[in-house]
Amino acid sequence: MTTTSRPGHRITRALLIGIAIAVLGACSTTVVREPSASSPARQTSSQGKPGATVRVQRGDTLYGIAFRNGVDVNDLARWNSLAAPYTIYPGQSLKLFPGSSGSRPTTATVTKPATGATTRPAPPPAPVTRPAATPAPASSGFSWRWPADGHLIGRFVAGDATKQGVDIAGTGGQAVRAAADGVVVYSGAGLVGYGELIIVKHSEAWLSAYGHNRKRLVNEGQSIKAGQQIAEMGSSGASREMLHFEIRHNGKPVDPLQYLPPR
Repeated sequence: MTTTSRPGHRITRALLIGIAIAVLGACSTTVVREPSASSPARQTSSQGKPGATVRVQRGDTLYGIAFRNGVDVNDLARWNSLAAPYTIYPGQSLKLFPGSSGSRPTTATVTKPATGATTRPAPPPAPVTRPAATPAPASSGFSWRWPADGHLIGRFVAGDATKQGVDIAGTGGQAVRAAADGVVVYSGAGLVGYGELIIVKHSEAWLSAYGHNRKRLVNEGQSIKAGQQIAEMGSSGASREMLHFEIRHNGKPVDPLQYLPPR
């Protein structure tokens, strides 16, 4: 027996096939991307100095160079493809900024008006002046203690390269103590203006520095405890006996008085 399809059945079937093709076509354009495995686990914390480089001198360490230029040592190592223990050599050139050394700042394209055009852009509105808010200090996650006894004779001033920490007056030979637990990452006199200097790493983000010592009592790589004597106060690189003390967060100086306990 011959079965004859009715016209209504043929139209319905064709309509269903068309809908199915449209759905499949839409699905084929949807792409699901997994997070890239090559994405860095740690975001850059320093902006660096675009286009700037530094030549490694005899006696330099990566921590010393990072400290001197106000950048985080982890960023400096990454920008120059250096792996721990960060071995560098005299004469080596290090970038103080992220990206390729051949990169150039992007230049904005200026579109000139057509010849004969008399329309001029309206002047921008006057900026609204608001009082600057004092940002809350970042939390270090651990307690700090005063590195020396004595009167405060110098305070931190943001943006002033000569006032990156606090100065504590004292006498020659007086004890200089670690402000928190950590590891000595620099012990030397290679940073101009600091005299005999010690830098202690407390975490990946926090450092403290102790300058103008008469004598350094700890070596690089040595673990120390909060309150442990690490140096004798002196006047190396200074006009009087004192301790210059800094706290740095991701390579940037912060006000030590926001972290040290009141006294």
